[in-house]
Amino acid sequence: MIRLIAISMAFFWGNSSTDPRATVQTKTIYDFKVESLTGDSIDFADFKGKKILIVNTASKCGFTPQYEGLEKLYEKYKDKLVIVGFPANNFLSQEPGSNETIEAFCKKNYGVSFPMAAKISVKGSSIAPIYQWLCNKSENGQMNAKISWNFNKFLLDENGKLIAHFKSKVKPMSEEITGKL
Repeated sequence: MIRLIAISMAFFWGNSSTDPRATVQTKTIYDFKVESLTGDSIDFADFKGKKILIVNTASKCGFTPQYEGLEKLYEKYKDKLVIVGFPANNFLSQEPGSNETIEAFCKKNYGVSFPMAAKISVKGSSIAPIYQWLCNKSENGQMNAKISWNFNKFLLDENGKLIAHFKSKVKPMSEEITGKL
């Protein structure tokens, strides 16, 4: 009987798909498709071979002027970098508008031409699946991160591997970011 239990346990724990201790990454960034501000789809598989900078944004935040830096970064490096903005209303209701309002604000005030996703939640019980993946090492295979405010940034390499997380105060054109491009 003891031998049967030992064999059963070895089979169960030896199977990484059932081992709760396993840190097998089951999803990659390329598995995600999200809705854009205009209702179209943003398919991250389309970005294979480029670095990806993902940013949670807000229109009424002290960091909102970073849209200008993000657009400059995108224009300068768009042959090898894509930026995807994710408007979120998680911090002091600083993104209260609709997708249409956000799109108009970004174009009129900052000339944003990089892809912008539809408004989502980046933390808490309603966190969007892509941010669940970005923030949890158990899902992304690289690091845990906490979204502390608007304009946190995640950088992924050309193979979709998460390589850095930057807090809000790190400006888009800073050496911290451009040095990794």
